Amino acid sequence: VQLQASGGGLVQPGGSLRLSCAASGSIFVINTMSWYRQAPGNQRELVAAITRSGGANYADSVKGRFTISRDNAKNTVYLQMNSLKQEDTAVYFCNAHLRERYGSPAKLYWGQGTLVTVSS
Repeated sequence: VQLQASGGGLVQPGGSLRLSCAASGSIFVINTMSWYRQAPGNQRELVAAITRSGGANYADSVKGRFTISRDNAKNTVYLQMNSLKQEDTAVYFCNAHLRERYGSPAKLYWGQGTLVTVSS
């Protein structure tokens, strides 16, 4: 199983970016999918998470600005980031809690990070 994240880049304060993370490989079902971020010198922190049925929760710092969504048919999770601030600068990581086969235990998989830089 692999998770491929994309969509990072350089954006000015107030701008927008959309991150994507696609899971591939032996996948029976994906439960929760999440986005985390890690800024230099900081611990990795949860940004947003979404259940298979679409229930979402967000870090207080991004509520009202970021929206997480997913396409179950494509095994893909998205993070729409609006009104970006310099403090949103970080490497963003996705993860997926999934089962590879019917009856197998659920495991957590991480994608590689994608860098988001918010700067004028």
